[in-house]
Amino acid sequence: MEIYLPIAEMPVNVLLIVGLGAAVGFLSGMFGVGGGFILTPFLMFWGIPPAVAVATQSPQIVASSVSGVVTHWRKGNVDFKMGGVLLTGGLGGSVIGIHLFNALKAAGQEDLFISLAYVIFLGSVGGLMMWESLQAVRQSGGDAPVSRRAAGAHHWVHGLPLKVRFHRSKLYISAIPPLLLGLLIGVLSVVMGVGGGFILVPAMIYLLRMPTSVVVGTSLFQVVFIGAFSTLLHAVTNQSVDAILAGLLIAGGVVGAQFGVRFGERLRSDWMRLCLAALLLMICVRLGVNLVWPPGNPYSVSVEALQ
Repeated sequence: MEIYLPIAEMPVNVLLIVGLGAAVGFLSGMFGVGGGFILTPFLMFWGIPPAVAVATQSPQIVASSVSGVVTHWRKGNVDFKMGGVLLTGGLGGSVIGIHLFNALKAAGQEDLFISLAYVIFLGSVGGLMMWESLQAVRQSGGDAPVSRRAAGAHHWVHGLPLKVRFHRSKLYISAIPPLLLGLLIGVLSVVMGVGGGFILVPAMIYLLRMPTSVVVGTSLFQVVFIGAFSTLLHAVTNQSVDAILAGLLIAGGVVGAQFGVRFGERLRSDWMRLCLAALLLMICVRLGVNLVWPPGNPYSVSVEALQ
């Protein structure tokens, strides 16, 4: 069964889009990521214009993240104070991001920039996570979990000013790194159409040294508000949010997120990061191939109406 998308100006298979939303929702709940780094490339693979793909997946990310964060909140795995600091930076980054996106769109370079940004970020983050996770699994012998943070351990983050105590994460660190991290995530959310979890989750673990049990829920909390704000910015400035496409993605995403949270609880943290790293690298390779592979129909003809 197909339905026509008015903003994307093309028909799509309803079951296929709902299934994609469910798959992304599952990954969102399991890994604590918004899922936009998967959803946006796949929408572009199926012919959705990049500007529409970037803007429209944000509502689906919000719906999936709300579903996931409620489950984590009930389990006490959300650091709302840390999430608020990240959100403060993220809102400012979103405003910067929409100006950058509009400048790229005016120059006709948004398609190339989005693809290159995905290849660079997914390749870098996925490669680092893969290396670290393999080392952790090897050192633990595949059985005992490896501690990410020794008791009393300090590094350069602890030397910065404006220290804040985050009781749920058992941290006493400067608010500057979370603010800057949130700023980066806000820019990426608008420009790349991602929740930012694929960068936020590793950064919270390795940079901020947060416990893995709190990272997923806190990441989803921040993703909810940044995704909603990004959707509003795109809808107001570009009118590129396709409500029908978003509704189909949300229908599958909300259900998938619940199953993802339950499945993620059964995985060890090291194996969870290893799976996420493998997923990032696979998408990176697929996008990289698209950038260098000659298109099947390199020429197109358009007819403009005479004034």
